[in-house]
Amino acid sequence: MRWIDSLASEAGRRLPPPVLAYFQQGAGAGRSAAEAEEAWNGFRLLPHVLRDVSAVSTRTSVLGTPVDTPVLVAPSTLQRQAHAEGEAAMLRGASGAGSLVCVSSNAGTPFASLAGGAPWWVQAYVLRDRGLTAEMLGRARAAGARAVVLTADTPVVGRKYDSGPSVWDSVPPEHLLVNVDWGGEDESRLEKAADLTPADIDWLRTATGLPVVVKGVLRADDARACVAAGASAVWVSNHGGRQLDGALATARALGPVAEALADTAAELYVDGGVRDGHHVLTALALGATAVFVGRPPLWALAVDGAEGVRRLLTELTPELAHAMALAGAPDLASVTRDLVAG
Repeated sequence: MRWIDSLASEAGRRLPPPVLAYFQQGAGAGRSAAEAEEAWNGFRLLPHVLRDVSAVSTRTSVLGTPVDTPVLVAPSTLQRQAHAEGEAAMLRGASGAGSLVCVSSNAGTPFASLAGGAPWWVQAYVLRDRGLTAEMLGRARAAGARAVVLTADTPVVGRKYDSGPSVWDSVPPEHLLVNVDWGGEDESRLEKAADLTPADIDWLRTATGLPVVVKGVLRADDARACVAAGASAVWVSNHGGRQLDGALATARALGPVAEALADTAAELYVDGGVRDGHHVLTALALGATAVFVGRPPLWALAVDGAEGVRRLLTELTPELAHAMALAGAPDLASVTRDLVAG
């Protein structure tokens, strides 16, 4: 068995049950969450032969930041429930693998404490109180964030059917939203803005001076609208199946979005069910610039802290390199759409 395949069960033995349930759960009946991995397994590859693959490189760049691997870390909440050092350990682990991390705006670690780890972007929920959002993003930029990732699929939080104690009953205040100075009195200031439009892309770009990535896109027309409004990249995601249950698997949504953006300079990312190097190769062939993994780094963080995250990413990357060699692709520029059948 691959070490990666044992992570979820091993993390389950270490995490408090409410935290484990929170990390695992999808919205509604969990259909979208359950089918994510199998959607990647459904693709078949058409490898080239007689290509020189004596040296294979997985190096690339994302929004101008060089990385050794196109396998990056998605944002997630409650990382300090998985490990005492939370986001700081996540970034150290990713740094050891030459990767990049997207840090949640819900983080339990001050942005200023993240220096010295991997390069990072900041994920943003635009709040009803946009002033709070702007202040939080200003702290992130000052601390070294290189891009803003706008989560666009959460005008309201998808309903989860909890059968046990809620994780929110036991989370210490210092493990959540430590970078949002909201005063601790009027919680309505933290509610998600339900009136987002493409104009908010330019607002974020202007307010921060950083490139904006729009996360949560599944439709080709939405992807083009985001880029037209100023997005530097689009991130195909259904929020790990945690928002609209029954939303299309990202593996199936990626190709049409890539086709829609083919004549633009925008980068394209994807997450959701990516669990091995063949999944990564398929995503890259379908048009992704890079892939993000969400739950596996949480499991790795719970099992072995920063070293667990480093091991996870450094095992997925050689799997990708091996698959590239067998597909006749010595570098990521050689990974093209014709590698995927159909």
